[in-house]
Amino acid sequence: MRCNSIAVLMESLHMRTIRNILTIISLSLILPVVASAQSLSDVQAMSKEDRRNYIESMSDDERSAMREKWRAEFEQLPEDQKAAIREQRQAKGGGGNRGRDREAMRQRWESMSEEDRAAAKEKFRAKEEKRRANFEAMSEEERAAYRAKRGEHKGQRQGGQHKGNAGDGKVESDPEN
Repeated sequence: MRCNSIAVLMESLHMRTIRNILTIISLSLILPVVASAQSLSDVQAMSKEDRRNYIESMSDDERSAMREKWRAEFEQLPEDQKAAIREQRQAKGGGGNRGRDREAMRQRWESMSEEDRAAAKEKFRAKEEKRRANFEAMSEEERAAYRAKRGEHKGQRQGGQHKGNAGDGKVESDPEN
């Protein structure tokens, strides 16, 4: 009996050691990415074109790490600074001139090569498939909660003039945004 408990204890210690080693390795892979990401103010100071090129040059993991770093920076700010940043974003066009934004997107699309367009289309299709799969994997309660949250978000974006999709027969397929 005693040998059995010692064997179980050794196995438990062995698994804990392996888990710790894997955690250390994972962190060592992530930390250089986080450290190399520029601060929010540095990126905001870039021109739109430079900022777009900088972000497009990053891998998905780097972008995720950068977003988390920026989110943490933003959360550490006092409420008055957060409000000022929100107002500045709104004034810059965060609520945006839709026609101007669409025109900029159209110009960027027309300047792309056929290979870049094909890659962009494929990336969009893959993203849509992932969103749809995530949505289909949700329970009815999760879908209802998601729709309610999405409706609130749309209402805020549209200045309280929510044009919800209730009754239009469409199924929302974007659980990430």
